[in-house]
Amino acid sequence: MVVLSKIYTRTGDKGDTALGNGNRVPKFDPRVEAYGTSDELNACLGMARLHADGETDTALSRIQNDLFDLGADLCRPDRDKDAQSEYPPLRMVASQVDRLEREIDAMNARLEPLRSFILPGGSALSAHLHLCRTVARRAERLAVQLASVDDVNPDAVKYLNRLSDWFFVAARIANDDGRADVLWVPGATRE
Repeated sequence: MVVLSKIYTRTGDKGDTALGNGNRVPKFDPRVEAYGTSDELNACLGMARLHADGETDTALSRIQNDLFDLGADLCRPDRDKDAQSEYPPLRMVASQVDRLEREIDAMNARLEPLRSFILPGGSALSAHLHLCRTVARRAERLAVQLASVDDVNPDAVKYLNRLSDWFFVAARIANDDGRADVLWVPGATRE
Protein backbone atom coordinates (compact mmCIF):
# COMPACT_ATOMS: atom_id res chain seq x y z
CA MET A 1 0.00 0.00 0.00
CA VAL A 2 1.31 3.42 -0.96
CA VAL A 3 0.68 6.29 1.45
CA LEU A 4 1.55 9.79 0.29
CA SER A 5 0.98 12.26 3.07
CA LYS A 6 3.37 14.90 1.74
CA ILE A 7 3.84 15.58 -1.96
CA TYR A 8 7.03 17.62 -1.92
CA THR A 9 10.08 16.37 -0.05
CA ARG A 10 12.83 18.75 -1.23
CA THR A 11 15.14 15.73 -1.60
CA GLY A 12 15.48 16.32 -5.36
CA ASP A 13 16.25 20.02 -5.18
CA LYS A 14 19.87 19.42 -6.18
CA GLY A 15 18.99 17.46 -9.30
CA ASP A 16 18.99 13.88 -8.08
CA THR A 17 16.25 11.38 -7.27
CA ALA A 18 15.85 8.03 -5.55
CA LEU A 19 15.43 4.78 -7.45
CA GLY A 20 13.22 1.98 -6.17
CA ASN A 21 16.15 0.46 -4.27
CA GLY A 22 16.93 3.74 -2.49
CA ASN A 23 20.03 4.61 -4.53
CA ARG A 24 20.21 8.24 -5.58
CA VAL A 25 21.00 9.12 -9.19
CA PRO A 26 20.89 12.28 -11.33
CA LYS A 27 17.44 13.07 -12.70
CA PHE A 28 18.86 12.63 -16.21
CA ASP A 29 20.02 9.06 -15.48
CA PRO A 30 19.04 6.64 -18.29
CA ARG A 31 16.91 4.64 -15.85
CA VAL A 32 14.99 7.76 -14.81
CA GLU A 33 14.56 8.71 -18.49
CA ALA A 34 13.12 5.26 -19.23
CA TYR A 35 10.58 5.12 -16.42
CA GLY A 36 9.81 8.83 -16.76
CA THR A 37 8.85 8.28 -20.38
CA SER A 38 6.56 5.40 -19.39
CA ASP A 39 4.89 7.87 -17.01
CA GLU A 40 4.56 10.39 -19.87
CA LEU A 41 2.96 7.64 -21.96
CA ASN A 42 0.50 6.98 -19.15
CA ALA A 43 -0.50 10.65 -19.17
CA CYS A 44 -1.02 10.49 -22.96
CA LEU A 45 -3.24 7.47 -22.39
CA GLY A 46 -5.31 9.49 -19.93
CA MET A 47 -5.96 11.98 -22.74
CA ALA A 48 -6.85 9.19 -25.18
CA ARG A 49 -9.32 7.74 -22.70
CA LEU A 50 -11.33 10.99 -22.85
CA HIS A 51 -12.39 9.80 -26.33
CA ALA A 52 -12.73 6.06 -25.61
CA ASP A 53 -15.59 3.97 -24.35
CA GLY A 54 -16.59 0.33 -23.90
CA GLU A 55 -13.98 -2.34 -24.56
CA THR A 56 -11.42 0.18 -25.78
CA ASP A 57 -11.61 2.20 -22.58
CA THR A 58 -11.38 -0.99 -20.52
CA ALA A 59 -8.28 -2.09 -22.45
CA LEU A 60 -6.68 1.36 -22.07
CA SER A 61 -7.37 1.22 -18.33
CA ARG A 62 -5.55 -2.14 -18.13
CA ILE A 63 -2.63 -0.68 -20.05
CA GLN A 64 -2.46 2.31 -17.72
CA ASN A 65 -2.15 -0.08 -14.80
CA ASP A 66 0.50 -2.07 -16.68
CA LEU A 67 2.46 1.13 -17.22
CA PHE A 68 2.64 1.67 -13.46
CA ASP A 69 3.93 -1.91 -13.19
CA LEU A 70 6.47 -1.07 -15.89
CA GLY A 71 7.60 2.05 -14.06
CA ALA A 72 7.99 0.07 -10.85
CA ASP A 73 10.08 -2.49 -12.74
CA LEU A 74 12.30 0.05 -14.51
CA CYS A 75 12.93 2.12 -11.38
CA ARG A 76 14.32 -0.91 -9.55
CA PRO A 77 17.78 -2.02 -10.73
CA ASP A 78 19.63 -5.11 -9.52
CA ARG A 79 17.24 -7.85 -10.63
CA ASP A 80 19.83 -10.36 -9.36
CA LYS A 81 19.00 -9.20 -5.81
CA ASP A 82 15.22 -9.61 -6.14
CA ALA A 83 15.18 -12.91 -4.22
CA GLN A 84 16.93 -11.35 -1.21
CA SER A 85 14.61 -8.34 -1.04
CA GLU A 86 12.36 -8.02 1.98
CA TYR A 87 9.64 -6.88 -0.42
CA PRO A 88 10.13 -8.49 -3.85
CA PRO A 89 10.00 -5.81 -6.54
CA LEU A 90 7.20 -5.78 -9.07
CA ARG A 91 8.40 -7.01 -12.47
CA MET A 92 6.72 -7.20 -15.85
CA VAL A 93 5.88 -10.78 -16.81
CA ALA A 94 5.43 -12.65 -20.08
CA SER A 95 1.66 -12.96 -19.59
CA GLN A 96 1.32 -9.17 -19.92
CA VAL A 97 3.08 -9.33 -23.29
CA ASP A 98 0.98 -12.34 -24.31
CA ARG A 99 -2.25 -10.48 -23.49
CA LEU A 100 -1.23 -7.60 -25.76
CA GLU A 101 -0.49 -10.05 -28.57
CA ARG A 102 -3.91 -11.70 -28.21
CA GLU A 103 -5.61 -8.30 -28.25
CA ILE A 104 -3.60 -7.16 -31.29
CA ASP A 105 -4.56 -10.34 -33.16
CA ALA A 106 -8.26 -9.91 -32.29
CA MET A 107 -8.30 -6.26 -33.40
CA ASN A 108 -6.27 -6.92 -36.53
CA ALA A 109 -8.72 -9.64 -37.62
CA ARG A 110 -11.31 -6.87 -38.09
CA LEU A 111 -9.10 -4.85 -40.45
CA GLU A 112 -8.35 -5.00 -44.16
CA PRO A 113 -4.65 -5.27 -45.01
CA LEU A 114 -2.82 -1.97 -45.40
CA ARG A 115 -2.02 -0.73 -48.90
CA SER A 116 -0.32 2.49 -47.75
CA PHE A 117 1.31 4.00 -44.71
CA ILE A 118 -1.07 5.82 -42.39
CA LEU A 119 -0.81 9.43 -41.27
CA PRO A 120 -1.74 10.05 -37.63
CA GLY A 121 -5.26 11.44 -37.55
CA GLY A 122 -8.81 10.65 -38.43
CA SER A 123 -10.86 10.50 -35.26
CA ALA A 124 -9.77 12.20 -32.04
CA LEU A 125 -9.21 8.81 -30.40
CA SER A 126 -7.11 7.58 -33.31
CA ALA A 127 -4.93 10.71 -33.23
CA HIS A 128 -4.36 10.29 -29.48
CA LEU A 129 -3.53 6.60 -29.91
CA HIS A 130 -0.97 7.47 -32.59
CA LEU A 131 0.62 9.90 -30.13
CA CYS A 132 0.68 7.08 -27.56
CA ARG A 133 2.32 4.85 -30.18
CA THR A 134 5.16 7.31 -30.74
CA VAL A 135 5.75 7.86 -27.02
CA ALA A 136 5.75 4.07 -26.51
CA ARG A 137 8.41 3.76 -29.21
CA ARG A 138 10.52 6.40 -27.45
CA ALA A 139 10.07 4.60 -24.13
CA GLU A 140 11.18 1.38 -25.83
CA ARG A 141 14.28 3.07 -27.31
CA LEU A 142 15.20 4.43 -23.88
CA ALA A 143 14.68 1.02 -22.23
CA VAL A 144 16.87 -0.63 -24.88
CA GLN A 145 19.50 2.07 -24.40
CA LEU A 146 19.38 1.46 -20.63
CA ALA A 147 19.72 -2.29 -21.22
CA SER A 148 22.94 -1.64 -23.14
CA VAL A 149 24.57 -0.31 -19.96
CA ASP A 150 22.57 -1.87 -17.10
CA ASP A 151 20.32 -4.80 -16.33
CA VAL A 152 16.73 -4.45 -17.59
CA ASN A 153 13.95 -7.02 -17.45
CA PRO A 154 13.55 -8.35 -21.03
CA ASP A 155 9.77 -8.61 -20.52
CA ALA A 156 9.67 -4.84 -19.93
CA VAL A 157 11.29 -4.20 -23.31
CA LYS A 158 9.04 -6.75 -25.05
CA TYR A 159 5.98 -5.15 -23.46
CA LEU A 160 6.90 -1.72 -24.83
CA ASN A 161 7.55 -3.19 -28.27
CA ARG A 162 4.14 -4.89 -28.41
CA LEU A 163 2.44 -1.87 -26.86
CA SER A 164 3.36 0.43 -29.74
CA ASP A 165 1.96 -2.18 -32.14
CA TRP A 166 -1.20 -2.38 -30.00
CA PHE A 167 -1.66 1.39 -30.26
CA PHE A 168 -1.19 1.30 -34.04
CA VAL A 169 -3.86 -1.35 -34.54
CA ALA A 170 -6.20 0.28 -31.99
CA ALA A 171 -5.81 3.62 -33.82
CA ARG A 172 -7.02 1.90 -37.00
CA ILE A 173 -9.98 0.41 -35.12
CA ALA A 174 -10.79 3.91 -33.82
CA ASN A 175 -10.94 5.07 -37.45
CA ASP A 176 -14.03 3.02 -38.30
CA ASP A 177 -12.05 -0.23 -38.49
CA GLY A 178 -9.54 1.42 -40.81
CA ARG A 179 -12.09 2.79 -43.28
CA ALA A 180 -11.42 6.37 -42.09
CA ASP A 181 -7.63 6.02 -41.90
CA VAL A 182 -5.70 8.97 -43.31
CA LEU A 183 -3.43 7.47 -45.95
CA TRP A 184 -0.04 8.78 -46.96
CA VAL A 185 0.14 9.79 -50.61
CA PRO A 186 3.83 9.83 -51.58
CA GLY A 187 4.83 13.10 -53.22
CA ALA A 188 1.32 14.56 -53.00
CA THR A 189 2.53 18.01 -52.00
CA ARG A 190 5.23 18.42 -54.68
CA GLU A 191 4.77 21.18 -57.19
